[in-house]
Amino acid sequence: MTQKMKIWLVFLIFLNGFVSMGLELLIMRQLSFFVGSAAVITSIIMGCFMGFMSLGYFLGTRGNFDVARTRKMLCAGFLTISVMAVIAASFPIMSDFFGIMYGVGIKSGVVQTFIFALIFLSVGPFLFGFNTTLLSRMLHKYNTNYAGNIMAWDTIGSVVASIATTLLFMPFVGVNNTVILIVVLAVGAAFIVTPRVRIGVAAICICAAAAVINSNGLQERRFGILVNNANSTISVMNGGDDVRVLYMNGLPMSVYYPGYNMGAEYINYINDNFIYNMPRDKKRKILVLGAGGFTAGLNDDFNDYTFVDIEPTLKDISEQKFLNKKLTPNKKFIVRDASQYLKNTPEKYDLILLDVYSNSYQIPENLITIEFMNRIKSRVADDGVIIMNMVTSASFRDAYTRVFDNTFHHVFPHNTQRQVIGPANPWMTDDEISNVMYIYYNRKNDGRIYTINKTPVIYDRYK
Repeated sequence: MTQKMKIWLVFLIFLNGFVSMGLELLIMRQLSFFVGSAAVITSIIMGCFMGFMSLGYFLGTRGNFDVARTRKMLCAGFLTISVMAVIAASFPIMSDFFGIMYGVGIKSGVVQTFIFALIFLSVGPFLFGFNTTLLSRMLHKYNTNYAGNIMAWDTIGSVVASIATTLLFMPFVGVNNTVILIVVLAVGAAFIVTPRVRIGVAAICICAAAAVINSNGLQERRFGILVNNANSTISVMNGGDDVRVLYMNGLPMSVYYPGYNMGAEYINYINDNFIYNMPRDKKRKILVLGAGGFTAGLNDDFNDYTFVDIEPTLKDISEQKFLNKKLTPNKKFIVRDASQYLKNTPEKYDLILLDVYSNSYQIPENLITIEFMNRIKSRVADDGVIIMNMVTSASFRDAYTRVFDNTFHHVFPHNTQRQVIGPANPWMTDDEISNVMYIYYNRKNDGRIYTINKTPVIYDRYK
């Protein structure tokens, strides 16, 4: 085997590792729109990927080795991978799949993910393992000392993909264009193995399909998607009665009524009862964790606001497509993780609004812990207020609601309020989730209680 042949084979092994890891990360990112990114979802995807890949490794060792036959199988394998990448990672196809799941009554995100993985994540991962074994056998035939190099280059490809896909491609060129890139690399590998005209034609057709399905124009026309990057899929939809809804990862994050210059019901409650009625004797510091559509304090141009969110495009999207106006100068936007911001800032705030729990299915698990709540508590000023907007059962029907309530009161045992926004029926067994405000007032509390033996209420009440 010539040195040139060795280089090409090693490059194909690298490319195989790159495409496999890149596709896995893409699918997990796209699935977060529909089923969230909890550990159980990630484990299903990774388990399916690794399971079928292992099967490919095993079956790739079967049969007598023949170079010509192996080249044909490798070419067919890479072309099939490219087709499966279009099907499994493209947002419009995923949307249709989950629409069917809901249509037939399958609503559990875990079950949906299992079905998706078995249908779409079996062939591709199997071929990744199968191709790696075939390429290894080709190198091993000519040099039995290449085993370590093979493993190294496959791993290097995966490492480069994990860095490039999440830190470069998805943030800067978009998730949909990263899908196209992965498809191009897969068909490119097929053409390297078999540089024939028919393979080139097939490659062009597959790439064209990927480009059309993942085009910005199609995604904006069909889904209203304006941003689709490593963090978020963002769209703005115009509804009836002069209303706009900002969606992030498929879920309504903010509502704006331009005719009334108002937001969602829970935001209006916060604005009317905690912001717009603030005394104007001095400027107060307000921290909003989870910027949404910047409707918190929408009409307040006096107090100082700091909005914190991990999605860098939110300010531009809100000003240009959602609010259709610039934020007032008293509002600044910081792109950062909420927990890390609280950890590093020395500021104390008169009002802290935590608005990152947009639904009860996609829960940022690190933000519902006592450690995180203690971090928030350390940043509230004396006589200040903390508000957490939760989406939970108004009447404590589910375990998540009850455990979160326990967690909140472990950190904030005194001076708290639980305010349900909208109607709630405590007698319904199928309790609908609601916006529930958990509120803490940072005021002195000595923990005393009244008993039949000691009840100095008159002195406490009229001090």
